[in-house]
This record gives sequence, structure tokens and C-alpha cells, in this order.
Amino acid sequence: MKKRNLIVSILLILSAVILSSCGGTENDENILRVGMEANYAPFNWSQSDNSNGAVEIEKSKEFAAGYDVTIAKKVAESLGKKLVVVKTEWDGLIPALTSGKIDLIMAGMSPTADRAESIDFSSDYYNSDLVIVTLDDNPYSNSNKLSDFEGAKITAQLSTFHYTVIDQIPGVIKESAMDNFSAMRVALESGVIDGYITERPEAESAIKVLSNFKLIELEDGFETSREDTSIAVGIKKGSDLTEKINGVLDSISEEERTKIMEDAKENQPSNN
Repeated sequence: MKKRNLIVSILLILSAVILSSCGGTENDENILRVGMEANYAPFNWSQSDNSNGAVEIEKSKEFAAGYDVTIAKKVAESLGKKLVVVKTEWDGLIPALTSGKIDLIMAGMSPTADRAESIDFSSDYYNSDLVIVTLDDNPYSNSNKLSDFEGAKITAQLSTFHYTVIDQIPGVIKESAMDNFSAMRVALESGVIDGYITERPEAESAIKVLSNFKLIELEDGFETSREDTSIAVGIKKGSDLTEKINGVLDSISEEERTKIMEDAKENQPSNN
């Protein structure tokens, strides 16, 4: 009898260990996995602690913070779920969503027509405009029109509409697209490029932490559409989350969105 009780006890312990290590469906249903680069301040970045409301990055000792994270927290809270940030390379975000690795994309992503063929999008949760970042001692640092950048070596991030608008600059030298903003900043400082195209919040973040960087506002500006310069949540095709998320986003006023973005710019680490 004692032997039988011992076997039953061992089996119960093993079952508990397996359930604990694997996790159950109920736990998974209470988690909202949101994908982002965590390398695109002030929309999202990585840091070493949970200060300023940062959220733990899955399978990492780092934490994610920024505008996207703050909005994602509001979405998760409204859905009654725990937010988990899944750090993902830009080109891997849509595949991660369609494969079920993540539940949403909140990564400063614009709802372009090309992307909308693969995934659905929420309503906008931020709107911006395009600028050029250069060095304050660069020959093009006093430019204020597109034509002033004739002969300049300009780039933008890979797989973004930023890269396509380079063609609007007469006589520009269109350099190869780069994987991320860290690479573009290094290329700019080393003289490989004269400038890169980005959204205003990223440019303002860059000049905040890099004193020799300069934001160029263009008098004529790039021709863009609202879908190009707005930011929305990427959602799996046909998901019932779209309507719920839109409800959350609609409840965030423009004043609150502005405040969240200003806080993100203020709180970003100096290395982002």
C-alpha cells in the first residue's frame, strides 16, 4: 500500500511540473503578445529596468518602453490581458503575426496598402510627417527644400515607405536601404550617407541624444498619403480584436496622445 501511495505521489508531482513548465491554454488566453523592434525611439526601445512603466521583453532580461508600449498597455488592460512584448526584427513582424507567434504589431507601423494585403489594421493611434536627419556640419545641413539635396547620399529603413520617397528628391544618390535606425545613425556619423529619411518623432529623439545631429524641415516636403504617415495596430486578418482595439484607441484623446509622445521623448535612454 505504501508503495502504491508513493507512485501516486510521484505521478502527481510530475504532472504538476509538466503543467507548470508548459503552461496551460487558460494562461495563454490571458496574455497579449505584442511584437515590436524595441529599437525605434520614441515609439519603442529597450532598457535594462522597468522604470517609467517599461514592460518585460519575452525571453529577455531587458524591458521595453516608449509610445507604442504605453498604448499597448491600455489595449491589454481593456482586454483584461497581461501585456508581453516580443522583440522582433522589422521584417519579421508580419510573418510573426500571421503565424500566430504574436497577437498584435505595435511598432510605429503605417497601414500601407501592401501590408493590408497580409494583415488588418486598427484605426490610427498616431500621425506624423517626414523629415530628413543630417549632421550639423554636413554640406546639406542648411537645406530646406527637396532640390537642395541634389547629389546627397540619402537612405531610409528597409521595407518602409520612407525609402520610396527618396525618389522625389531631384538628382539624389539613393543609397541602399538599411535594416534599422541604429545602422543609419552610424552611417551618418561616419560619412557613409549625408542623411536619412524618418518620421518627426524619431528625428526629434535622435537630435535629443546626439547633439551633432540636425532635423531638416522641408518647405515643400514629400508627397505622402495619410496611410503612409499614420501609425496603426497590425492585427491578424479577420480577427475579432479589431473592433475592440478601435474602441480603446478612440477613447484616447489627441491631448493624451500628445502627452504620451512627449513623455516618451523625455524618458528615452541616451543610447536609443
